[in-house]
Amino acid sequence: MKNIHLLLFVISISMTSLAQTDPSIYEKFTEQTINIDGYNIHLEVKGEGDAIFFLPGGPGNSHDYMQGNFGQYYKTHKVVFFDWLGRGKSDNAKDVSEYSVEADIEMIEIIRKHLGLEKISVVGHSYGTVPAQGYAIAYPDRVQHMVLINGFHSGAMWQANCDSYNHYAKTHFPERWKKVDSLRALGYLSTDKPLQEVYGNFPTKYVYYHNTSLKQNVPSEKYRGWAGDVYEQIIGPDGDFDVSGSMIHQDYRRKLKDVSAKTLIIAGRYDGVSTPEFAVQYKIFMPQARFEMFENSAHNPYLEEPEKFYDIFDDFFGIKK
Repeated sequence: MKNIHLLLFVISISMTSLAQTDPSIYEKFTEQTINIDGYNIHLEVKGEGDAIFFLPGGPGNSHDYMQGNFGQYYKTHKVVFFDWLGRGKSDNAKDVSEYSVEADIEMIEIIRKHLGLEKISVVGHSYGTVPAQGYAIAYPDRVQHMVLINGFHSGAMWQANCDSYNHYAKTHFPERWKKVDSLRALGYLSTDKPLQEVYGNFPTKYVYYHNTSLKQNVPSEKYRGWAGDVYEQIIGPDGDFDVSGSMIHQDYRRKLKDVSAKTLIIAGRYDGVSTPEFAVQYKIFMPQARFEMFENSAHNPYLEEPEKFYDIFDDFFGIKK
């Protein structure tokens, strides 16, 4: 849901994580650029030991919010943050057709090879869980651990959650939804500015956050936190209502049972983006995984229940206090 994810980012820029106590975490990383297929791709790596790749949501987000919440793990692991093509500090594609889930999956593999790593772990949040699963399926011998935080097992699930959010918005804010209906009747798509302005003004913080007073650590310097053209290409020009792009073709449900990587799946009881109705299906599709429902969280449990979240995360990776 493009406008919703955009608002997620806007909301997050004024927030500081209870779990992330180091406001200078960004300054502790050294920025580097690697060339992939003629494009400069932004990469930040720190620490020693087993490598963890952190994959942000969107699919228009930069790496920054993940680094703000997970950067501290450089103390126990080699942590890897990067911006996919067209996002954050990485170059834009010459042609938007180069943006796809498949391309994001392959970039993980290219960066793994660039860093000379035999195996990696992947931690994805929201959209980031999609290439994480795709990578674990395509490169099973390369993944040690996988963590899926409030994710999606298929394009069908993404569509179902769009439908769920739209139902919520319509039934809770009928006065505003009348304007949406009027614009839809005139043929406006979710990427058209008139509809964006109306649809983007719904109070989505209650969908993303059960506790709306949260604050998160973000870099002080200017950076590109959202890339709308990437979202439009991967999710589709009418992605808030009719998911298309490469996302709609993703379906990992039948293959998840064969994933050998040790896996942790996290969901939020009040998540209006990756709703529990579909999140609990992971118990069926991936019975070998550890599933944790956070009863007082929405789409960002590492912010809403940080003590529980990081205890589980540390235990999963064998990190001793």
